[in-house]
Amino acid sequence: MAIGVKARLDYDDYRAIPPDGKRYELLDGEVHVTPAPSPFHQRLVLRLAQLFQTHFHSPAEVFISPIDVILTPHDVVQPDLVVVANPSQISRRGIEGPPWIVVEVLSPTTVVYDRTAKAQRYAALGIPHYWIVDPETRTLECFRRQDATYQPAGAFGPDQALTHPDFPGLNLGLAPLWQ
Repeated sequence: MAIGVKARLDYDDYRAIPPDGKRYELLDGEVHVTPAPSPFHQRLVLRLAQLFQTHFHSPAEVFISPIDVILTPHDVVQPDLVVVANPSQISRRGIEGPPWIVVEVLSPTTVVYDRTAKAQRYAALGIPHYWIVDPETRTLECFRRQDATYQPAGAFGPDQALTHPDFPGLNLGLAPLWQ
């Protein structure tokens, strides 16, 4: 008697994973596991969310992890921070569809995943803006989706202000992130 193994997991399979303090994500039906973030990582996420709150106003909303972002039945991620421009994407299950901006704060266990597989999948699934915060170099890199891939749209150091051509008036000093 053969026992079948499901090749690609979906949202229902994802929801059935018992909680154990780790973060689980589905990327193209494959489970990815990362340990809980460090206090320094979470401090960066909260400070960035506070900075974003000063610029992005209703109807846009800022959310921090853990929150499910359901991109497809086989792609469920928990980015560190998302900005949602369309309130109809917010449901009881989480954020449904591509957010306006996704931000990931790199950690030693996620740096390769965040910069490669995750970035490629985010671009393929239509997320317009992907921003990466690197605590080691104290930089924030902005990428803009163009032709289903990400192109650099700016990189900002610890004492610079975040500006972006797609967000007129955005001028956020990044120094508070690193204090």
